[in-house]
Amino acid sequence: MTDFSPDFRPTASWPNLRRRAELLRELREFFFERGFLEVETPLASADVVVDRHLDPLATVLADDPRRPDIGRRLWLQTSPEFAMKRLLAAGGTAIYQVTRAFRNGEIGPLHNPEFTIVEWYRAGDNMQAGMTLLSDLCQRLLRRGPADALRYADAFGRHAGLDPHCASAADLREAASRLGLAAPATLGEDRDGWLDLLLAERVQPHLGKPRPTILFDYPASQAALAKVRDGDPPVAERFELFVDGVELANGYHELLDPAVLRRRIAEANAVRQADGKPPLPTESRLLAAMEAGLPPATGVALGWDRLVMLAVGARSLSEVIAFPIDRA
Repeated sequence: MTDFSPDFRPTASWPNLRRRAELLRELREFFFERGFLEVETPLASADVVVDRHLDPLATVLADDPRRPDIGRRLWLQTSPEFAMKRLLAAGGTAIYQVTRAFRNGEIGPLHNPEFTIVEWYRAGDNMQAGMTLLSDLCQRLLRRGPADALRYADAFGRHAGLDPHCASAADLREAASRLGLAAPATLGEDRDGWLDLLLAERVQPHLGKPRPTILFDYPASQAALAKVRDGDPPVAERFELFVDGVELANGYHELLDPAVLRRRIAEANAVRQADGKPPLPTESRLLAAMEAGLPPATGVALGWDRLVMLAVGARSLSEVIAFPIDRA
């Protein structure tokens, strides 16, 4: 039996909830002024983003309510990305959405399994245009000045003393040891795992101080759904926004090739299974949309609860969410 006795009240104060609403109004004004259309897409879908580190919640659309466990499996979305790109392929030009997203197993001061995400796409934008729009939005909402753009490689050189594009897993392990990081034995030869550890522990705490930082040109192995730009080395046209060491947003100059997406989905599922996780669906309506023709575009997903947290000077999402998961 569920115990509802501890407290029925919200964890967020009324001043914080009012500020949250004011920021949401400013957000909508920002996008209205730039000609964006607000859209809505399904929270429950047969499609889902396939990523090693994103674990969706599943539900069942039962044919018979008396047998709720038998029926079509749907996924609560980790982001509205797939559906919004389908809108782009169907003629959308500049669209945004404020919605809920769900990620299993993410609980802590900066995580809640159910959270608010703001996501937008604009056809014709390259990565630089996407970074500029993100900086403008951050400046409008947080008033911390324009964001500083910093290459991923330069950030690692400055704060970890290595080139992340060329370093081997052994080099990264040695750097972690030199910097006094306790690394899990499971990392082994996982280069991206070592890079993520160094980023989280040695690089990220320095980002976004005193002004926001947009980190860009990620390793090609971390492209997710971004384009990879040829070069020596090739880099992913991916960028992330940091404020006071907190990651707020993730953006891509979007991948357009469905064959590449199929390959990346297969690779992500293989790694998920190696991690002991179940594979996720390999077919989606996004792939059909890409085969029909997805226009060049840049898209960004922003964690709204984190932005509000920084705006009011809070230290935990529970201070800006009325009912986090332990009171849901």
